[in-house]
Amino acid sequence: MRTVLFVGAGRHQRRAILRAKELGLRVAAVDRNPDAPGLAEADIAKVVDFSDVAAVLKATARVKIDGVLTVSADRAVPVVAAVAEARGLPGIGTATAHLMTHKVAMRRRLAEAGVPQPRFAAVRTLSETRRAVDEVGFPAVLKPADSGGQRGVFRVESLDDVDRHLHEALVASPTGEAILEEYVHGTEMNGIVIARDGEGILLTLSDRMRPPGIGFGVGWIHVYPPTISPEQLSVSERVAVHTVHALGLRTGIAFPQLIAAPDGRVIVVECAARIPGGQMADLVRWAVGVDLVEVQLRMALGDELPDELVRPQFAQPLAIRFFTASPGPLPTGVVRRIGPLDKLLAFPGVVQADVYLQLGETIRPVRLDGDRRGYVIAVGDTNLEALQRAEAAATLLDVEVE
Repeated sequence: MRTVLFVGAGRHQRRAILRAKELGLRVAAVDRNPDAPGLAEADIAKVVDFSDVAAVLKATARVKIDGVLTVSADRAVPVVAAVAEARGLPGIGTATAHLMTHKVAMRRRLAEAGVPQPRFAAVRTLSETRRAVDEVGFPAVLKPADSGGQRGVFRVESLDDVDRHLHEALVASPTGEAILEEYVHGTEMNGIVIARDGEGILLTLSDRMRPPGIGFGVGWIHVYPPTISPEQLSVSERVAVHTVHALGLRTGIAFPQLIAAPDGRVIVVECAARIPGGQMADLVRWAVGVDLVEVQLRMALGDELPDELVRPQFAQPLAIRFFTASPGPLPTGVVRRIGPLDKLLAFPGVVQADVYLQLGETIRPVRLDGDRRGYVIAVGDTNLEALQRAEAAATLLDVEVE
């Protein structure tokens, strides 16, 4: 029996671990949290800080590993690449992993390749902010160069805003670096591209809708197919694949994020080398019939990737609505009761739903990805019908707070 190592064992990893076991694989998993849900499902569980490559290698030195992977955790991508290189396993390589997890390095490589993107500048100290602002202008987005989950991300309108939030952005970066980027208005989209031996296969592009206010970076609604014009969609498809090629990903799953601007431009926000969180694997499965977890497992093991596994099988319009507090449907406060999902699952078009709330926890207005406390997925004859169904179903979740 072949063994795969999961770097990280959180909620998204747990589902992938269960899928790996369904496919007949033995699973080893590492996570610094002893209560990580995926560790309980793994055949071999090691409590270790997975951001420490040496510690992961030491903890798994006596385990025969045939493949290594991660799901959703961006900071685990360089670790997976390093472990794969150290153990002689298939992987994307540490150089590519760096390009696809460090936003400054990514921006510079994309600029060299002529990929359209916003103006940007690296920032490490307060003394560099004026230079960065002169290069980028306002409005802008300030964020860590190498973090995730919308931690340390701010929309800024002035030099004072940049100075006020720079420390928090730098603290969220393991390398102590931030990036200031031009804020581009338009329709933001998530893309999923499979790279197979240098070939880029676009699976989906979907609208990534965001709430107003401080949580502006959190994707709280996904809609497939996207709502942009056919002409701009065609451009977006080419840009998504070009981005993956430019960053050197030959075999892997890529997660490019784009913005289709009202003036016809399509620019790249960023691009990750992993299965994304936020139910994007579910979106791909329901929308086009591709199992991203099985694809990633095969990649990690160096197995064949036949067309029937990596190409869209159909096209089903759908929408995903996340459960969030203000301005979403959840109330704010301490959770006292959580109703069942029966009413949601019985709603027309709903195919999947889940809730992550626990009694006694506090629901706060949405600011980070972690403030999404569940979701509902609905399908329809059109993307707009699917969205209407998902929005209506989301209001049926019964949560009482103090």
